[in-house]
Amino acid sequence: MIPSPFCTETALLGGHTTFLFLRTFLSIYVANLEGAIVKYIVSNEPKLFIRQIMKWFAVAIPATFINSMIKYLESRIALSFRTRLVEHSYRLYFNNQSYYRVTVLDGRLENCAQRLTDDIETVANTVSHLYGQITKPGFDILLMGIALANLVKSRNTNLLIGPAILTGVVLVSALVLRVVSPKFGQLVAQEAEKKGYLRHVHGRIVSNAEEIAFYGGHKVEQSHLRQAYRILVEHLEHMFGVKLWFVMLEQFLMKYVWSGAGMIVVSLPILLATKPKSKDDNVSERTHYFTTAKNLLITGSNAVERLMSSYKDVVELAGHTARVATMFTVLEEASRGIYHKTLVAKKEKASEFEIEFRGDQPLAKGKLIYSTNHEIILINVPIVTPNCDIVCPSLSLHLTPGQHLLITGPNGCGKSSLFRILSGLWPVYGGELHTPKNSMFYIPQRPYMVIGNLRDQVIYPDTYADMINKQVTEEDLRKIMRMVHLEHIVERDTFHEVKDWTDILSGGEKQRMAIARLFYHKPKYALLDECTSAVSIDVESHIYQAAIDMGITLLTITHRPTLWKFHSHILQFDGTGYWEFSELNHHSRLDLKKEKEELLRAKDSAQKENRLSELNTLLCEDMTQ
Repeated sequence: MIPSPFCTETALLGGHTTFLFLRTFLSIYVANLEGAIVKYIVSNEPKLFIRQIMKWFAVAIPATFINSMIKYLESRIALSFRTRLVEHSYRLYFNNQSYYRVTVLDGRLENCAQRLTDDIETVANTVSHLYGQITKPGFDILLMGIALANLVKSRNTNLLIGPAILTGVVLVSALVLRVVSPKFGQLVAQEAEKKGYLRHVHGRIVSNAEEIAFYGGHKVEQSHLRQAYRILVEHLEHMFGVKLWFVMLEQFLMKYVWSGAGMIVVSLPILLATKPKSKDDNVSERTHYFTTAKNLLITGSNAVERLMSSYKDVVELAGHTARVATMFTVLEEASRGIYHKTLVAKKEKASEFEIEFRGDQPLAKGKLIYSTNHEIILINVPIVTPNCDIVCPSLSLHLTPGQHLLITGPNGCGKSSLFRILSGLWPVYGGELHTPKNSMFYIPQRPYMVIGNLRDQVIYPDTYADMINKQVTEEDLRKIMRMVHLEHIVERDTFHEVKDWTDILSGGEKQRMAIARLFYHKPKYALLDECTSAVSIDVESHIYQAAIDMGITLLTITHRPTLWKFHSHILQFDGTGYWEFSELNHHSRLDLKKEKEELLRAKDSAQKENRLSELNTLLCEDMTQ
């Protein structure tokens, strides 16, 4: 939060410290001024009383300015600390796709969004507040002690009795509170965790509102929400109960025991004064002394109380700091490929590949090599899920630009997992993977619509500046939109309209928008994962042909036979870990598909079941596909 001695934060802290120091001197001056005012009231001296009152109003101007500056600088320091933490966390969060890895590949961070927002804000605000809570009482105790000592000395009284009493009372009180203090840091960390889970449940309902409404699942979701809230309430009730008796003890010691000790200390110089009384040592003088001493003592007592109370704040801060520090550690490790995840499932089956573990964590011992010849090569690469479930023990293939690959197989056989490994999202646990860096573009079945205008949807993840550097014009974007049959959206909304495109565009329009991004970026390879399932067959065929004409090599996962003709090779998974890579004869494959459809319509028989089993093996499909 303070990167160097010459940064903005250092200057703000220096200014804050200066005003805290001035505020302490001002408190001493005001204490003496109040004593003088009371003295002249008791001695019935109106002129001197009016003079002191004028000083009182005069000192209000700098006092108001100093108090306001202390609050202002505390807020500025908190904001500056928060900015430093946010910038650092964002660098870690977006470094080497850590935002994806901590969600999918690592199980240590729950509700990372809360740590990035609420916890960082709490840490910054608390640190800034604690600096004043510790520094100002420190100044008060030091300077008030000196002022009280001088005041007691002026009464010609033993200087050691009062400080000895106060020191003993404070030390005993601090020891008692330290021993009985609950684990506030742990309680606060648990509270933040339960608040984050409640927010997570709310977020799930918002994200899946339509599906929940279709299913009529509001009762189930309401029960989940109530349960999450009930868990939070139970923790808060426990926390309030723990705080109740601790605050009672704290108030008893600091408010009453300390006040009684303070009254004894203030009265001692008068009761035990060795200085002979004179005509000047009248009631007004004693009143002046008592009022000044009482104000100084109250200020010093409040300073000690704030200093001791800050211990509880420090412990609570430790809870939030631990969550933020854990987040930084996990993000740094995730960016280096170090993951810790509770394994939900491990398949215990015979396999030519076995994952090596260090402790409970798997070791990714494969090699990832970025090729320069735009070829994709897999040599004995296993397909392994984040839960260490081996869906394919060893995959080897060699693709060159222009070899359009159709990927088929039953659900859960590793088709989409292969795309994640090719994209570098999942680790390579064995073998060698040669892949062209920044030459692949992945399009999922449910495309992501970015915040921004229509132009931003097409050029994502480029910015407008990137688009200008590429010398792409809006007319070029219009041509792309015509190619994917979305020109009507440009005519209706223009490229500069900022809307919530996730809600405005239909499923098919969002899929075609994702294809428009593909045409804008023109990568060497396109990884297409059921990306046109909501697009009509005629438009889909036009889009695939346009992609091939652009020189984009297609790697496609699809169940539509109409797309087979756009591919030259096929990778078939059988769902048991075995695969076959070969050239694709789409005509013969279509004949097999038609034969299967006819058999499905025919009457049941043993011959039918046998032939269907053969066709499913040849096509690498489920019985229902």
